[in-house]
Amino acid sequence: MSYLIETILSGLLAGVMYSLVALGFVLIFKASQIFNFAQGVLCLFAALTLASLMLGNTPFSELLHTLGLPNDWMPVVPIWIAVPITILVMIGLAFVIERFVLRYLVNQEPIILFMATIGLAYVLEGMGDLMWGSDVKPLSVGLPEGALDWMFDRFDIYVDKLEIAAAVVATVLVIALSLFSQYTRIGRALRAVADDHQAALSVGISLRTIWIIVWSIAGFVALVAGTMWGAKSGVQFSLSLIALKALPVLILGGFTSIPGAILGGLIIGVGEKLAELYAGPYIGGAIENWFAYVLALAFLLVRPQGLFGERIIERV
Repeated sequence: MSYLIETILSGLLAGVMYSLVALGFVLIFKASQIFNFAQGVLCLFAALTLASLMLGNTPFSELLHTLGLPNDWMPVVPIWIAVPITILVMIGLAFVIERFVLRYLVNQEPIILFMATIGLAYVLEGMGDLMWGSDVKPLSVGLPEGALDWMFDRFDIYVDKLEIAAAVVATVLVIALSLFSQYTRIGRALRAVADDHQAALSVGISLRTIWIIVWSIAGFVALVAGTMWGAKSGVQFSLSLIALKALPVLILGGFTSIPGAILGGLIIGVGEKLAELYAGPYIGGAIENWFAYVLALAFLLVRPQGLFGERIIERV
C-alpha cells in the first residue's frame, strides 16, 4: 500500500511538471489559435539563459573564440539578478517573434502558423546552442532537494522536495493566471481575442499588442517550467522534447482551458506511473514512454474536444 501511495504521489507531482509546459500552449492557443510547437524550446531557451548567466558563461563564446575575440568576460550573475534579466530576454523574444514572424502571418491558415512555429523551434534551438553551447548545465535556484524526511520516516514513502516545490509553484501560477484573466483589463482583452478576433479588433483591441503580451506571458511560464525541469535533471537540449509529452496533456484537458492543462497533466502523470507499476512487468516495461499517447488516442475517440474544451459544431 505504501508503494502504491508513493507511485500515485510521484505521478501527481510529475503531472504538475507536464502541466507547467502545457500552460504555455494553452495561453498562446487561446489568444491566437496557434498551436505553438516551439513552447518546449522556449522552456529550453529560458533555462539555458538563466543557467548560463548564473554560471558566468559568455554568450556566443565559441563564435568569439573563432573570431579571436575575448570570450570569457561574463561575470557570475546572482540569481536575484539573473531571473529578471531572463524575464526581459523572454519579453524581448516575444517582440522579435511578433515583429518578424506573426505580423506577416495574420489571417493565414492554421497549418501555416503551425509550420511557422516548427521553424521557430529549430531556430531557437540553434540559437541557444550558438549562444550558450550544448553541454549539460547544472541549475541550482535554491529549491529544496532530496526526500521529504517526515514522509519517509513515518510512512516509508519517498517524496521529492523539488517536486513538492514545483507543485506549489504551479498552483500559485495557475491562480495568478486565472485572476489575471478574470479581473484585469488585459486579461479581459485576451479573452475577447480568444472568443472572436474580428469582434475584438472592432472595439479597438490591438491584435499585435495582445500577441506580444501573450507570448511574453508564455515565455515567463516557459521560464518557470524550464527552471523546474532544469533544477531536476540539469539544463540539456533534450528538455525541448517535453513539448511532445505536453501534447497528450492538452488533448485530455482541452486546448483552451487552464484548469484542463492541470487536470490533464495529473491524469497523464498518475496514469503512466500506475501503468508502469501494474502492466510493465507483463509487457516488458518502458510504458511511461508511450502510455500518454495511447491514452490520448483513446480519449480522442470518446471526447476529441477534451475534458474542458467546447464542442465545435459547424453549419454545413
